[in-house]
Amino acid sequence: MGKQIAEGSSAGHIVWDWNGTLFHDNDAVIHATNAAFAELGLAPITLERYRELYCVPVPKFYERLMGRLPTDAEWLVMDEAFHRHYARHSVACRLADGVETLLAGWQDAGRSQSILSMAGHDDLVPLVRQFGISERFVRVDGRVGPSGGSKAESMVRHLKVLGDASGVAPEQVVVIGDAADDAVAAMAAGARAVLYTGGSHGRASLEGIGAPVVDSLAEAVRLAATG
Repeated sequence: MGKQIAEGSSAGHIVWDWNGTLFHDNDAVIHATNAAFAELGLAPITLERYRELYCVPVPKFYERLMGRLPTDAEWLVMDEAFHRHYARHSVACRLADGVETLLAGWQDAGRSQSILSMAGHDDLVPLVRQFGISERFVRVDGRVGPSGGSKAESMVRHLKVLGDASGVAPEQVVVIGDAADDAVAAMAAGARAVLYTGGSHGRASLEGIGAPVVDSLAEAVRLAATG
């Protein structure tokens, strides 16, 4: 799906995913997911099972677990419960190991970077600021509107704004994220992708997507920088 990084090619711009990539929130996600399941009397799942089955749109993930799509009423209950419990548990979460150094190194090398997340925009922006890394990014975009959708349309808009503002072309962009949807979004926008195994998907779920798969963000940045 996402384009492979060709031999000898390098990125001038990284679009970072937030949840599960820069922000190491796996514990909060699994707590919130199981709280959402409990609202409908469903059994809890392990993080390993979550990473095996997770996909977007999120209702499809629930279908994999329930054997059917949730009804509209069930989706509203589960979505509200997830976000309520996630907000409570995520306050204890921190940036992934080494993130500050990687972001500073990329910026110091004269390259640019941004964040595109499906987390709510009004929650994302102050959180990035709270961690003291806002100045590393030329743009931070979160979700505006209902949750549960795909990232592709948002990625196209994100790169369009970047291109208009600074001349960054899609072929100069590498998307670094932890989900198959990050590679799908990169392809839709004409960019490349590197997928990281430390978040919502395990390696088995990411291999075969068509993008390089790495076990550390340092390796992801190295691939973006060197091709």
